[in-house]
Amino acid sequence: MRRSVLVTGATSGVGRGTALRLAKAGFEVFATARDAEKAEKLRAEAAERDVVLRTVLLDVADAASCHRACAQVAEATGGGPWALVNNAGIPLAGAIEDLDDAAVRYLLEVNVVGAARMARLLLPGMRRRGDGRIVNVSSLAGRVAAPGMGWYCAGKSALGAVNDVLRMEAGPGGVRVVIVEAGAYASAMQTRAADALAALAANGRTVFGEMYRVAEAALRESATRLPDDGPVVAAVCRALFADRPRHRYVVGRQARMGLLADALVPVRVKDHVKRVALGAEAHPVVEYAARRWCTPW
Repeated sequence: MRRSVLVTGATSGVGRGTALRLAKAGFEVFATARDAEKAEKLRAEAAERDVVLRTVLLDVADAASCHRACAQVAEATGGGPWALVNNAGIPLAGAIEDLDDAAVRYLLEVNVVGAARMARLLLPGMRRRGDGRIVNVSSLAGRVAAPGMGWYCAGKSALGAVNDVLRMEAGPGGVRVVIVEAGAYASAMQTRAADALAALAANGRTVFGEMYRVAEAALRESATRLPDDGPVVAAVCRALFADRPRHRYVVGRQARMGLLADALVPVRVKDHVKRVALGAEAHPVVEYAARRWCTPW
């Protein structure tokens, strides 16, 4: 019997790559999309690659939509999928004091609550089988905070905490819970974050205008030199292919170096480097290194 996997946020980026690769590897893939047009495009791309996957309409920020999607997959699989890949996520760029409650709540609903809700809805079926897997796709931002990205970092940090607790709570029932933490890679998220920073800089009411302009330029420039999402897709698939997956996959040199530096460098020094990197401060000696190693993620 083929193992089934539900992949959220599957119409672009890591989710799309994961869904197509798993389908090629022989998994029964349920790929989620927010609207029918995107779902049709994904099915067409799968057909071009001579693989088969099913699409499911899902908005992870909508509880009713989550219930409908999980019920649909449970019916198709006779009790629910073997695995869940929580990939759906959105960016939110801007200083803490410049972002309103509605934007923050939506970010947390998509990036944290939605992921936890999907796990909660699918865990009973996994427990009944005594076997299952949940892979949460996160970011270096979950463990290394940066100015101008505070709420995004907070959301990824919260997802990491949810992941760790789920690992302990679900493990005795035969469900392995894994987190994939990636450094920066080229994606549409960076363009959306850059556009948001440009809008914040243009409103004229912020004290962080220069920081936004520098960070926006760094985000747009990074798209020309950052690696693609292939290594992240590969890590997600390894977490599903392995009989005994790691608890955590850290992907990319930037992520590994960033975690090491954040652990070893004194707080005053790393705070200064991050402020320089994002244009909140100027320092000619550290500016190049700061922008080379601390491009906003």
